[in-house]
Amino acid sequence: MRGLVTKVLMPRLSLTMKEGTVVQWFKKEGDMVQKGEPLVEVLSEKVTYDVEAPASGVLRKILVEEGLDVPVAETLAIITLPDEEFPEVEILVKAPLKEVERVVEKVEERILASPAAKRLARERGVDLGEVRGTGPEGRVIEEDVRRFVQERRVTPPVREVIPLTGIRKTTAERVAYSARTAPHSTITMEVDMSNAAKLREKVEASYTDMLVVAVAKALVEHPIINSTLEGEQIKVFDEVNVGVAVATEKGLIVPVIRNTDKKSLMEVASTLKELVEKARQAKLSREELTGGTFTITNLGMYGVDVFTPIINPPETAILGVGRIVEKPVVVGKEIVVKPMMFLSLSYDHRVVDGAPAAQFLLRVKEILESEMVG
Repeated sequence: MRGLVTKVLMPRLSLTMKEGTVVQWFKKEGDMVQKGEPLVEVLSEKVTYDVEAPASGVLRKILVEEGLDVPVAETLAIITLPDEEFPEVEILVKAPLKEVERVVEKVEERILASPAAKRLARERGVDLGEVRGTGPEGRVIEEDVRRFVQERRVTPPVREVIPLTGIRKTTAERVAYSARTAPHSTITMEVDMSNAAKLREKVEASYTDMLVVAVAKALVEHPIINSTLEGEQIKVFDEVNVGVAVATEKGLIVPVIRNTDKKSLMEVASTLKELVEKARQAKLSREELTGGTFTITNLGMYGVDVFTPIINPPETAILGVGRIVEKPVVVGKEIVVKPMMFLSLSYDHRVVDGAPAAQFLLRVKEILESEMVG
């Protein structure tokens, strides 16, 4: 019997998604699958999603292994009826790789190299395309290959090769884009956390919870910080959605507390606790990872005092939080010991100038130092 082949495709999980990562297959080749049954877990833009089987039948062929990245709408696997003929000719996912190999072969053929250089390169595992030729017309000669091998020995041996995939790849792309497109400027202020420490003894809330509340209040008063640059327009967000960076085994992710300014300290504490737990279990939904308007990143628990955080696009600013340290502070004419903490605000200088950025950070400082946090 011959029927229609059903292709399992990489879904588009957001408007900006271009590719996704295959995280885990729930079935293996030859297994029976039912339509609507979770078939494979994929990841994109820090969102994990279970792709369901589009049809019932046999998982005849898995085309993309776990850990690999593929473009949206790329074929991940093939499902057929149990007694259906399998038309291999339709499986063309790997064909582009063969085309790339042919191109590489043609490029290698065009590399000018002496027979001795080619022979030595094969013996030493050297790619002639990486060797600078010093012979006539740039021809690679044997001495060039020997020099290349000697220089390569100077490089320290590699202990491990870690593929740049999944969350780590997404993070790398986003921070590189941010650093490349947004002119960063960073200002710092030291904050007296005495009142925050007293409040922490009274309620079940962390310093991070208090920071989220203080930032949300300051964003309402300074809306230009709660904005994004889109083309030649600065768009001020109507909502205040504060994201908090969370370190997980798979990399850094930023769950978002929606409508943060409308939540009390205890509501923020409860919401953030739930989001952090879900983040570490890789169970955050797309809604919980998108829509942020401002980000907080805390490295204080690692003993960091001050650092320069990179803006989380498309946002305009990000707040870096350092550790709290007991230190002597001059109050009036006396020296007293207080819990002090540095805040670092990185902002997109295309959108915000130094003065409004400083005013925003000062307001965050004032809220934390007052009794308004609760």
